[in-house]
Amino acid sequence: MNVSITPGPLSGTITPPSSKSESHRMLIAAALAGGTSRISRLSESEDISATAACLTALGARMDGELVHGIAALRRRDELPPHLDCGESGSTLRFLIPVALAVAGGGLFTGHGRLMDRPLEPYRALFAEKRIVFRQAEDHILVSGSLQPGEYRLPGNVSSQFLTGLLFALPLLDGPSRLTLTTPLESAGYVEMTLHTLRQFGISILRAPDGYLIDGKQHYRPQQLTVEGDWSQAAFFWAANGLGSEIQIEGMNVHTAQGDRVIVDYCARLDRPGRVELDVSQCPDLAPALAVRAALRAGEVTRLTGAGRLRMKESDRIASITAALGALGARVEGGRDEIVIRGVSTLAGGEASSCNDHRIAMMLAIAATRSVTPVVITGAQCVSKSYPRFWADYAALGGQILIGRETRL
Repeated sequence: MNVSITPGPLSGTITPPSSKSESHRMLIAAALAGGTSRISRLSESEDISATAACLTALGARMDGELVHGIAALRRRDELPPHLDCGESGSTLRFLIPVALAVAGGGLFTGHGRLMDRPLEPYRALFAEKRIVFRQAEDHILVSGSLQPGEYRLPGNVSSQFLTGLLFALPLLDGPSRLTLTTPLESAGYVEMTLHTLRQFGISILRAPDGYLIDGKQHYRPQQLTVEGDWSQAAFFWAANGLGSEIQIEGMNVHTAQGDRVIVDYCARLDRPGRVELDVSQCPDLAPALAVRAALRAGEVTRLTGAGRLRMKESDRIASITAALGALGARVEGGRDEIVIRGVSTLAGGEASSCNDHRIAMMLAIAATRSVTPVVITGAQCVSKSYPRFWADYAALGGQILIGRETRL
């Protein structure tokens, strides 16, 4: 699906969708609780649908807002459950340890780039623990018994590996220790995990180099509401910096979501002068920050700590550079940074979403300050995290034409 956008600012009031990151975590914790939880305002994204389907395969039951926890462990002589993770890296990385803890493993499949995304931390860790980890072109088979003990992980890779173990290790028969072998990046996402665990009655102690986890803990059912998603709200903050007038509602300023830093980062971009922004703790903000920085006329912006952007739905250093460059922005990608030299307006034209939801939304915001219409190819990919994005964009006054072969 392609979308053609006639340039112009947006205005009105918007309530961003509920947090995809928090929805994953609350769903998993609710599935691990023994009774029935009510999780209101779950994200309607494709990624959350994938997590819900995988948890159902593990024995949980979903009934609207109600999550009925896994009633019994699977027998080890049963076939491993088939867990289709769609295109969701969070689903895959969160549930590999969980599946080991509750079902002795699983057969994981996915779509798009999912099977190509890095899993080396689990591969290395499970080799030490004598857990089977076999990866083929179209699936991953994990099988074995997750045992209490020390688990050593690098902190400078995706925090999703750490989160998966934090969910699973409290279920084991004895205490465990998670040791970080390098400094932790994306600490805000780990804090969100710890916050969810506390809500469901799980206690995790911090250690100087990681976390201490008692075994034989029990998740307790809860009634909770998912917060608004700061990573999605970021695009509307960026639009406001480009001349739109959007009132953003429904956001928790005291959230554990690290992406709340978008408010401070956009304020820094509103001031003149060279700006350097570290995105190592908030990589999902890079597309919104890049489009805002692209129109800081005459100013230079550097997004640093961006190496993990290469491991997302697309290589986001390459896709941000290509997509904004196609519209006339001056953007250069390095090994772990993006350098943007601001211009006063963008020319417009046609650009690919690279099948990446955040790149499609970035291009939509770029269109608000383009001279000629912008055509975004593969625009349906927003369904991965924000299915109603195009409807919300139109409700804010965006002039869009949706079609299979829309061209300039």
